[in-house]
Amino acid sequence: MATTTNPVEHNEFQHHFVVIHPLDDAPEAKVDTESLGPMPMTRSVRISLLSLRAYLVLMMLLVLYHMLDLAKLLG
Repeated sequence: MATTTNPVEHNEFQHHFVVIHPLDDAPEAKVDTESLGPMPMTRSVRISLLSLRAYLVLMMLLVLYHMLDLAKLLG
């Protein structure tokens, strides 16, 4: 038996959303990252990451130098 809906009633529920709390929701399947392996990188990405690493090492050395200078350990 087919049910017919009133167009007025249908429009009332068209923008109706049901909010479900995450603790009450069904658990979702998690992504298995064990089988992914290393991500391929292009040359530009590799250069960018290496330059970022060099920049961070340089900044750490400058902070270390500044701390030693403030402690009057450099002379």
